[in-house]
Amino acid sequence: MSAKKSPPIPFEAALAELENLIGQLEQGELSLEETLKRFEQGVSLVKNCQTALQCAEQKVEQVLEQHGRLETLPFAETVD
Repeated sequence: MSAKKSPPIPFEAALAELENLIGQLEQGELSLEETLKRFEQGVSLVKNCQTALQCAEQKVEQVLEQHGRLETLPFAETVD
C-alpha cells in the first residue's frame, strides 16, 4: 500500500504554523524529542512554502510572457 500525499496547505497557513513552531522552539522548554519533532515539521513547512513561492513566480512569468514583456527586475531596496 502506498501512502497518499495530502494536498499542500495554503501558503499563509503554512507560514503562520511555521511562525508558531519557531516561537515554541525559541522558548527552549520542549524536550529533545519534541524539539526534533517540531524541527521536522518546520522543515516540511519550509519546503511547502518554497514550492508555493516557486509556483507563484512561474505564474507571474507566464502572465508576463503572454503580454510580451518578460523582464526580470530586482526588488527595490527600501531605505529607512
